[in-house]
Amino acid sequence: MKTKRQALIEQIVMRQRIGTQEELLAALRREGMDATQATLSRDLRELRLSKVAMADGGYGYAVPGRQDSGPTPRERQVISKAVLSLAASGSLLVIHVLPGMARAVARWIDALPLPDVLGSVAGTDTVLLVVKAPDGAERAAAQLRRRLAEERNLSSIHLFGGH
Repeated sequence: MKTKRQALIEQIVMRQRIGTQEELLAALRREGMDATQATLSRDLRELRLSKVAMADGGYGYAVPGRQDSGPTPRERQVISKAVLSLAASGSLLVIHVLPGMARAVARWIDALPLPDVLGSVAGTDTVLLVVKAPDGAERAAAQLRRRLAEERNLSSIHLFGGH
């Protein structure tokens, strides 16, 4: 049980930003794993997880040796300009990007604090995001549009499928 729980903790921390033990406990519960605060504290210590500065300026737990500093500001700007369109449908969000940029865009999105996003799949010129709620794609699209606008230093942005 302990090994399984600790492996799950590492997976959660690697795929989403977790800033507090309470957030991590909630994420564990969503995955069907119950733990007490004391148990979680011991697990974090044994796994040597600590809070580090993230690419977006916030803080979150990181797995030692697997820390990713994320893209630089210049890389984020290039990545944001690679996004051509967003189209939401139910729990899916399709993002069309410049050819060859899908993996970089997916990696950038994975590093963002988007609690509705379960994961991403990248092809060559398309990124598919899967969101939790059946109608969550529009919300995730709106969050991404805001982030893209910030990265592009624009006050607003119009992407296909958006307002």
